[in-house]
Amino acid sequence: MKKYVISLDSGTTSNRAVIFDQELNIKGIAQQEFQQIYPKPGWVEHDANEIWQTQYKVLQDVFDQNQVTPEEVAGIGITNQRETTIIWDRKSGEPVFNAIVWQDRRTAEYCEQLKKEGNIDKIRQKTGLVIDAYFSGTKIKWILDHVEGVRERAERGELSFGTVETWLVWNLTLGRLHISDVSNASRTMLFNIHSLEWDDELLNLLDIPKSLMPDVVDSSEVYGIVHSKVLSGNIPISGMAGDQQASLFGQLCFEKGMVKNTYGTGCFVMMNTGDQPELSSESLIATIGWKIGNNIQYATEGSIFVGGALVQWLRDSLKIVQSAPEIEALAQEVDDNGGVVIVPAFAGLGAPHWDQFARGTMFGITRATTPAHIARATLEAIALQVKDAIDVMKETSGLEIKSLKVDGGASVNDLLMHIQSDLLGIEVVRPAITETTALGAALLAGLAVGFWKDLNDIKNRWKVDRTFSPKPLKNHDEIVRYWQKALDRTKNWLDN
Repeated sequence: MKKYVISLDSGTTSNRAVIFDQELNIKGIAQQEFQQIYPKPGWVEHDANEIWQTQYKVLQDVFDQNQVTPEEVAGIGITNQRETTIIWDRKSGEPVFNAIVWQDRRTAEYCEQLKKEGNIDKIRQKTGLVIDAYFSGTKIKWILDHVEGVRERAERGELSFGTVETWLVWNLTLGRLHISDVSNASRTMLFNIHSLEWDDELLNLLDIPKSLMPDVVDSSEVYGIVHSKVLSGNIPISGMAGDQQASLFGQLCFEKGMVKNTYGTGCFVMMNTGDQPELSSESLIATIGWKIGNNIQYATEGSIFVGGALVQWLRDSLKIVQSAPEIEALAQEVDDNGGVVIVPAFAGLGAPHWDQFARGTMFGITRATTPAHIARATLEAIALQVKDAIDVMKETSGLEIKSLKVDGGASVNDLLMHIQSDLLGIEVVRPAITETTALGAALLAGLAVGFWKDLNDIKNRWKVDRTFSPKPLKNHDEIVRYWQKALDRTKNWLDN
């Protein structure tokens, strides 16, 4: 009797394994952090072997801690930090270099060169993406160009590239599968989202051998079995999606015009745009949401680099709070921000501004400014960034947005959710299970093996925790006006 589906949720700072039952309840979670490596300012790396080792450890732990056996598991779904780039030896399985993380900015100047050479429209039309160091393509090129002997080995067909889900499947199957699902492939700046193939012209533009690239598969199908030397039980690997696409699926945003935001390290606003990509906006990303059989769903995404990381900054650098949850009570000590506006452009601005040379600023400080004002301005900065992205989505799609579904760590902050609802003027809906990224991967895996019959079966089991309804903000226009003013003064801060 198959009782459970397991989700492997491989994040930016930790790996988790989550067991779900058929009623979408969480049976158990195991989690382990891994090292963040910062070789230079703006550079972020991970040890790819540590990613695998910690993911495997929590998979074993979640079985042991919850008295679940592999034989009770119907399938495994994988969701992952996207764009993070790993290249490894096909025979030994050893990475040739550290994983270059999605946050890494080392290829920013090369991206500017690509823009100056007239590649903006070509890349956007083929991939749906803007040219930015965020995506995998220029990271692959950097490794090929800067790590001794790697380009030659790649050209001989000795190496494999993958984002994190590809790397995990490779290890789970002891090298038998080298695959990526369409949602992760669409984040590389090398994948044609219309033909659903690696694009030869873009591979040639970045001088990347096609032999490096994984086979591209659907988001929900049986890809293969976890190797018996890794785990007993003949468990199918049957679902994969990048973390934000998995969250969109886990929030049941199955219909065109439905929107979710994940409040994680960054914020990721995503709208389902149906069976066609939305390419009219130059400031938002068009991406593949998922593909199940012949059904493909596209999405528009606003990727905001700093969300919960701003709260972590208050905690770890400014020492204004000792723990992240304390910010809510501190911000509630005041009725407004006291004139303080924070623009958290720690690594430049993402959507919808896309300014690699902006840097973080705090405006409006006076002798009357207190930590509570800074806390309130912090929550407003997170919500205002989300509002900017959603405003562009509404404008370019022409679709009415009736509600925003929310998840991620900061979504438990009731004050932030109230601020978000008030600024947008729409309902904010928080599900009973905020682990929607892990849930989305589990749902994709479970659908492929018949654990859930269809989308309606899933809808009938999904529950809401709380709905936040908007109330009129008397200073709404003032908050937005000063936010825009602060943004303008933050942009292009660094000399190119």
